[in-house]
Amino acid sequence: MARTARIQRDTRETRIAVELNLDGNGRGDYQTGVPFLDHMLDQVSTHGLVDLRIQADGDLHIDDHHTVEDIGITLGQAFAEALGEKRGIRRYGHAYVPLDEALSRVVIDFSGRPGLEFHVDFRRGMIGAFDVDLFHEFFQGFVNHARATLHIDGLRGRNAHHQAETVFKAFGRALRMAIEPDPRLGDTIPSSKGSL
Repeated sequence: MARTARIQRDTRETRIAVELNLDGNGRGDYQTGVPFLDHMLDQVSTHGLVDLRIQADGDLHIDDHHTVEDIGITLGQAFAEALGEKRGIRRYGHAYVPLDEALSRVVIDFSGRPGLEFHVDFRRGMIGAFDVDLFHEFFQGFVNHARATLHIDGLRGRNAHHQAETVFKAFGRALRMAIEPDPRLGDTIPSSKGSL
């Protein structure tokens, strides 16, 4: 069965379309109007080995907040739909990723329970024109709608661009591990309760 999803989310603030293939090869196409977010999303598809297409039309004349948050929400909805009952997946994923002086750790559990622990001390508040506060909004939207528990820790770093890039690369690698089919599980749901 194909593990894919197409989600369209329209509000008075944004119009977001996401296409996701969990069993892709890392192809990405992003037209969000927020260039630095496009760069970060490319890390997710490349290192998560998912095919991901995101188109967004948001109220960027105000600021990037609604667009970034709603992309996180819609991406979370796409993962929830593509994973379905989560039969046969590893469920848990983790990754440490360095980039020069920066190092981040991301741990994810597709538990059915949304939760975010986000601990990244960015060395500056803006990366180019991008407000680093919006990373928290993106991941909060994702976990709420993917129904996942996500721990993100920036362990060290002096360059905010490097810090952000290690977070998103590690997020991609952790996703890849968690959504990967476990051949020992077969069609079983990875929970002692029998459901997630």
